[in-house]
Amino acid sequence: MTSWIAFLQEVLLYGPQILQGLGNTLLLAVIITFNGLVGGILVFYLTLSPRSVVRRLTDGYISFFIGTPLIVLLFLMYYGLPQWGLPLSPLTVAVLGFTLNVAAYNARYLRTAYNGLDQQELEAARAQGFSGLEVFRYITLPQTLRLSVPALTNQAILNLKDSSVAFLIQYTEFFAEVQELATRTFQYFKAYLLAGLVYLLLVSIIVLAARRLEKAILRPMH
Repeated sequence: MTSWIAFLQEVLLYGPQILQGLGNTLLLAVIITFNGLVGGILVFYLTLSPRSVVRRLTDGYISFFIGTPLIVLLFLMYYGLPQWGLPLSPLTVAVLGFTLNVAAYNARYLRTAYNGLDQQELEAARAQGFSGLEVFRYITLPQTLRLSVPALTNQAILNLKDSSVAFLIQYTEFFAEVQELATRTFQYFKAYLLAGLVYLLLVSIIVLAARRLEKAILRPMH
């Protein structure tokens, strides 16, 4: 018990840095979730292009970023680009790397949902004179987003958890500060347990919010 009290005292002393790191984590998670959704919609739209070249290039993009480990991409950008005269800040690399990765996953979710749509409804809209962009905007996108809510909210949870790898490119997020706390106190088990509990709390909040969103959006329409 005494060791726990001493550890909690260290946590309080190091609290401002931990809170700042937590804020950086939440900032990164929000940015990549938003950018990844917008990018995913754009990539999904390109998969529907009438031009086969565009579709093949887009499918290649999705396959590449889904198949490439995120940490490899982050290391390539953070440590590799400076050799070509393109140094980027840790936050910039994290945002770009995660966005490219998450957009590919989100596009795949949306494409899967699209495959389950009633194609006759889409053809009917085209027959009534709607342009391809109008069909996408008013019919395809709303329905695919609605059907993809579970997958997209799950991706948002993954974004929060995966953001912890950003400390490997010197981004001072929550886990990086916990790592520093563990190094200073030599209480590695307690520090990592604290990190796990905080992530669990944040994920639980997202899960509860996601369930409410799913119930509201996926409620049968009359």
